[in-house]
Amino acid sequence: MSVTRHALRNFTPQRHDVIWLLLSLLAVWGLHIAHLPLWINGLMALIFGWRWLIASRGWSLPRMPVLLPLTLLGIAGIVASFDGLFGRDASVALLTLMLGLKLLESRSSRDFMLVIFIAYFLTVNAFLFGQSMLVAAGMLIPVTGLTAALIGLQKPQSGSDQGLQLRLALTLLGQAIPLMLVLFVLFPRLPGPLWGVPKDSYKSMTGLSDRMRPGDISELSLSGATAFRVSFTGAPPRASQLYWRGPVFGYFDGREWRADRRAGYLPRESLSVRGEPVRYSVTLEPHNQPWMLVLDMPSQLPAGALASPDLQILAREPVRTRIRYEGVSHLDYTLADQLSPVAERYLLQLPQQGNPKARAMAEQWRAQLPDHQAIVDTALRMFRQQDFYYTLTPPPLGTNSIDDFLFNSRRGFCEHYAGSFAFLMRAAGIPARVVTGYQGGELNPVGQYMIVRQSDAHAWTEVWLPHRGWVRVDPTAAVSPSRIEAGIASAISESASLPLLARRDYPLLRKLYLNWDAINNGWNQWVLGYNQQKQAELLSRIFGASFPLSLLTALFIAVTALVLGLISWVLLRDKTRRDPLQQVYARFLRKMARAGLQQAPEEGAQDFSHRAQQQLPMQAAQIAAITALYLQLRYGRPSNASLQMLKREIRNL
Repeated sequence: MSVTRHALRNFTPQRHDVIWLLLSLLAVWGLHIAHLPLWINGLMALIFGWRWLIASRGWSLPRMPVLLPLTLLGIAGIVASFDGLFGRDASVALLTLMLGLKLLESRSSRDFMLVIFIAYFLTVNAFLFGQSMLVAAGMLIPVTGLTAALIGLQKPQSGSDQGLQLRLALTLLGQAIPLMLVLFVLFPRLPGPLWGVPKDSYKSMTGLSDRMRPGDISELSLSGATAFRVSFTGAPPRASQLYWRGPVFGYFDGREWRADRRAGYLPRESLSVRGEPVRYSVTLEPHNQPWMLVLDMPSQLPAGALASPDLQILAREPVRTRIRYEGVSHLDYTLADQLSPVAERYLLQLPQQGNPKARAMAEQWRAQLPDHQAIVDTALRMFRQQDFYYTLTPPPLGTNSIDDFLFNSRRGFCEHYAGSFAFLMRAAGIPARVVTGYQGGELNPVGQYMIVRQSDAHAWTEVWLPHRGWVRVDPTAAVSPSRIEAGIASAISESASLPLLARRDYPLLRKLYLNWDAINNGWNQWVLGYNQQKQAELLSRIFGASFPLSLLTALFIAVTALVLGLISWVLLRDKTRRDPLQQVYARFLRKMARAGLQQAPEEGAQDFSHRAQQQLPMQAAQIAAITALYLQLRYGRPSNASLQMLKREIRNL
């Protein structure tokens, strides 16, 4: 066993070291307290209180008969709470519990160091739940505290001067900033999310679903979370033109609208555009689905994206980390001026049974009205002139949901109007489909970009008309025009149910939020959004347009070696500068090395001297004298005369 390991195992931390460590662990626990089950938080509070009493009142640490059942019960509780031990939430809960239990059996400096390093790892795990600037700033508190606790264990001579420990910790972290910046810029960026694990890592992500049932979008509208941010090149379009295209649904089973695999075999719909394009950049929040939201209608594909036959833009993998892409759209277009018989049959599909009243009304329109446009106008006039209401809290619908909505409740959200309108059109012989996405957005004047929230989620309809192709029809606009022109808060009476940031009241709070969001957006763009592409662009600007990425690895290794070399040089230079006696003794060791004698790491000066005298008997007296002088200078009363004498003895050896 080395001297260091022996010292770590036998050195007992002082009471103030334990208190400092407990405060640091409380900060670590605070990062995860919102993600842990209530019973684990209660148990952690009990463990921290118990350990504090042990340190302050001198109680004995609990022994194995207490710790073992506690550990087994904790693991069983986690298995029961998370239906297994796999996944992000269960793993973090288990690590937190193990940290607390390890704290209860820690008695030596070595044990406390283990606790500190587990706590460092648990701190970094906060990135699994969020990567915002607030999370990063919050992590500095436990990291500083843990570093100060580590210094207290390594420098017991610092006594109870916790201010000194804190200053040293801040100094160390400050010195690490330049290295961190170099690593951030040069470290090869990894594709895909770094902080993600399978299963429940993505379950809490919100966004549009792959199907639409009554109530889905109204429920999503209660979320104030940001769906994506948009920066336009030039002036943004009018609010009534801001339709962000997402999932397209062409199949109705009587209750819900969804995509059908048969749609994938249809030919890609042709698109002809007119006028100037709208160019913009989208920063899309992760939502665990492949949708890439674009302004209706996209005329160019974002880099790396795919397009479905109905021009829904898709990523190649579910979006599980924030992505940024460039969009090009045209507001004046013709989509699918021709419709194949196969596509027409698919887009007229309805269940064989159900909703007889709606079918009868649509067939009557078909028989009486001259063309498809007249049918569309008649349906919109019905929504506009009859007693239909736009509400976040529609009543539940019966088995024949379309009939129940059109002839009984007449209260619904956008999915009710889009779904029933598409049903009526199909029943009247007009190909139709439902499109979901977002409508509108709020311009942030601070950062000159648009924020689109989950509360802006929307559903509308597309109908296919001869010689015009697909035409967007929004029946919600017929019921509540202000929803499209001024946002959801102006369109519903129960706006208090909306998230705070989607409402029109609290102007001061909204102003503060927009300022904060502008700062957070900068963090997203420059820190979290620093991906392979941005790294390549930055290095190309610095080193030239044809900078090869393979050179990045070599450059990173070279810079890392240079930084480590500089650190080693500074440390060694400072060490020799601080200790001239060690520098003189090093000359003696070099002479012994040339004679074939190397001092072992665990070998003290006296032991090495005895071994050297035995193997070099002719120089035994000189070696003994040199060692005696060295020990006197090291542990006795040092003097300049003795140091000069040591130098002469070594020179004459």
